[in-house]
Formats: sequence, C-alpha cells, structure tokens
Amino acid sequence: MTVFYLRRDEGLGLRVGFTVGRVLGGAVDRNRMKRRLREAVRSKWPAYDFSVDVVINPKKSLLKAEFEEILKEVAAAFEVIPKKASGKNRVAGRK
Repeated sequence: MTVFYLRRDEGLGLRVGFTVGRVLGGAVDRNRMKRRLREAVRSKWPAYDFSVDVVINPKKSLLKAEFEEILKEVAAAFEVIPKKASGKNRVAGRK
C-alpha cells in the first residue's frame, strides 16, 4: 500500500481516507479492501496533536494479505507520519 499525508492548517486531529479504484477489482473486492483497511486504521488509531490528512492507496495484494500484516503496515505508516511531517506533501510508506 501507499500512504500519502498532508498537514492541515485548520482543525485538529487525524482524518483518514481510502482510494480503491475499479482497477483493483469488482465491487465485492473493493468493499472488502475498504472494510479491512477501516478495521486496521481503527485498531491502530494514533493520537496526534497536529492536524493531518492521510490517504491510503492499497494494492491488489491486500486481498490476499494476512490481517496482521495489514495492521503492521498501517501502524508503521502512523509512526512515520509525525516524524516526517514538515508541512509538505509527502509519501509516508510504500509496499
């Protein structure tokens, strides 16, 4: 998966979104990806003291990945974001 983030000037806290296009499969597969990602994000939700928007762009291999691996990837991305956030657009992680 690829994780993008951008610091916001207004508001407080984390906002997370997903981009799961048709190229990744039919509606059933795309919805399953989104459900798995939502649960992983919910489980690993960080407490940031700054405003940041995060967009997660999964790869098709997410459908076959073990859920523990997805949890590790999401947690790793959430650890990198506050360390590297400097007010610019950045790519946090790629797998």
